[in-house]
Amino acid sequence: MKHNYLLLTFCLIGFNLLSAQNNKPVSKDSLEHLTEITTEYLTKYNYKDGIEHAYILLEHAENSGDNYYKFHAHNYLGIAYNELKDNPRAKSNYLKALKIAHSLENDTLLIYIYNNLGNIYSEEKGNEEKGITYYNKVIGLADSLKVPEEKLIPTVNIAWTYMDEKKYSQAYPYLNESLKLLEGKENNNARSQLYMLLGKYHHKTNALDSAEYYFTQGLKLAEKDSLVLPASLICKDYAAMLFEKGEFEAAYKSLEKYDNYNAQLFEKDKLAQIEAANARFDVNEYRRNLEISKKEQAYQDELIAKSTEKILIMVVASLILIIILLILNKINQDRKKLIHQLKEKNNQLRDSRDNAERLSKLKTEFLSTVSHELRTPLYGVVGLASLLLDDKSLKKHESDLKSLKFSADYLLALINDVLQMNKMESNQVKLENIPFNIRELVLSIVNTFEFTRLQNKNKVHYHIDEKIPEDLIGDPVRLSQILMNLVGNAVKFTENGNVFISVKLQARVEDRSVVYFEVKDDGIGIPKSKQKVIFEEFSQLKSSNYNYQGTGLGLPIVKRLLELFDSQIHLKSKEGEGSLFCFSLSLKEDQSPTKKAGFAHEVYLDNLKEKQKILVVDDNRINQVVTRRILEKQNFECIVASNGVEAIEKASSENFDLILMDLNMPGINGMETTKRIRKFNKHVPVVALTAVEIEEVRNEIYASGMNDIIVKPYDVERFYQIIKRNLSAGVESISKN
Repeated sequence: MKHNYLLLTFCLIGFNLLSAQNNKPVSKDSLEHLTEITTEYLTKYNYKDGIEHAYILLEHAENSGDNYYKFHAHNYLGIAYNELKDNPRAKSNYLKALKIAHSLENDTLLIYIYNNLGNIYSEEKGNEEKGITYYNKVIGLADSLKVPEEKLIPTVNIAWTYMDEKKYSQAYPYLNESLKLLEGKENNNARSQLYMLLGKYHHKTNALDSAEYYFTQGLKLAEKDSLVLPASLICKDYAAMLFEKGEFEAAYKSLEKYDNYNAQLFEKDKLAQIEAANARFDVNEYRRNLEISKKEQAYQDELIAKSTEKILIMVVASLILIIILLILNKINQDRKKLIHQLKEKNNQLRDSRDNAERLSKLKTEFLSTVSHELRTPLYGVVGLASLLLDDKSLKKHESDLKSLKFSADYLLALINDVLQMNKMESNQVKLENIPFNIRELVLSIVNTFEFTRLQNKNKVHYHIDEKIPEDLIGDPVRLSQILMNLVGNAVKFTENGNVFISVKLQARVEDRSVVYFEVKDDGIGIPKSKQKVIFEEFSQLKSSNYNYQGTGLGLPIVKRLLELFDSQIHLKSKEGEGSLFCFSLSLKEDQSPTKKAGFAHEVYLDNLKEKQKILVVDDNRINQVVTRRILEKQNFECIVASNGVEAIEKASSENFDLILMDLNMPGINGMETTKRIRKFNKHVPVVALTAVEIEEVRNEIYASGMNDIIVKPYDVERFYQIIKRNLSAGVESISKN
């Protein structure tokens, strides 16, 4: 992390290396080219050729009187000798470069050389403060030049120097400043090493939770970009911390990773050491031969000077012609090669696009299938559990049955979370605008979490502002999902505490109400460092006090659903003192004057006849039993059909007040069965009973002639409401005809 500054990247043209032995001044373009060649050699550990070309650059810069390139030549030599552990020569060249930078009054060059001198002194025993002084000079210049990005490396280097000296309190302000400088920047190399230092600092200062966060996050970044050195350093320090905590298995795994990364570093270091050893020998040999080469070059220059002008012109003309032909040929070859590569890339991109579309389609089909296959048996579990809970003879098993129903409801919630996130990623979620009662919605949510509330010994308090209109128009399903996730988290992460649900009227504009929702608890709270992370997918708080953690999709779903409402979630929390989530929605008021009439009609409907007759069409025997028992509890007469053909026969031979139609059946499916029934009976209400995602088939359901939809597994009260509403509509249809 204690970085050397290499030189600027240059735009280059061709350079004839024969001129490297010429005492005559060379062009600036040639100096730039030679600078790039030197950079390339040094970055590949080729110190021998790097030093050789740095000396050639120095010679030409001196001949041309160009101090700018003399600076870079000395800086290169300092970098090379520093890597070869020849600190006296490295320091000598850095100081020469520093003197040139001062003479040029070039602050950018001073930034480079101050940092490199800081690296030299900070690693010399007893000279650490001198190194820090040079780093501070870099920071001061960066401030005066208004280039804050140049402050990152020296700031981290100062922190690292203090950490090496075990001066952790002095290191911490620089670690914090480095974090600020890295904000918004995609620099995983710097960020992973900074997180390593932060993890080490928090480890040494006994803030082990923070230390673990920075170690794990830093390791993720390093492994993502295959950064072997940062990964090795993090694994080593992380293992030390885990040993102190007594987590020996995790520490052992971290040490295994450290050994693997260290092996890779060893191979790289071994290559660098071999190159360094060769360079030490080759550089000394090069110096001995330098004077001989200069003498030979002088003799060659003398011979060339004696050539006639005519021969020189012919040679030059021939060379120019050859170069032009070579350039033209190279351009033509490159053009053909690029065209071929472009065609291959286009084909690859086309294949990748087709494959991505295929995989996306398979994913959607898979999730749709999984949804149906899981929800169908859950319908049986939830329904039978609900029926058994109402059986007074099973009172001694009430606790077990509640646990069974809660587990089934929880599994259904997990399935819905995964499917909901998939739909939102595919932009398949659209808000509905239907009437709903906000008080009933909140009360339903409170009742849903009654089992979890009792399990965690909590109290749930709710308050609904009387100024809020009783009936509003919006999407109650999506609003329920938002509140279910927030209330569920509050109840789950609070023990022996309180959960407060508050709904208030913020404002009224024409026919719309702005409603404020707030869910507050006095549970474990959320650390400051996790308050942004929890809204990311599959992120969750870790707590040994809970038997399950969930999918980590609840809050991301809340955030995305509120974006559909043109709203956003707000969080206030302090670790150990609870959390508060709040948001506001603008909802239209339902001003239709039909509610009293509707109530009177339901009373009329309930007394219309002693028993109303319902046809249940379902191929699953367990589902038949569950649906029939739920209906019979409300004094309905039930007839069961196991397939579409049987349903058509019964509907044509008997009169039914309503038909519950399963969609997925062997032979004739529910929609085709409904179409055939509609040919001879256009009035009987037909309600779809399905476990598939209704967004995928909603339009097809209504187009087949069905009147409404119930999604399995369902809430029993909601089930009765839909049944009664459609029975009422059926009576109205018959009376009109």
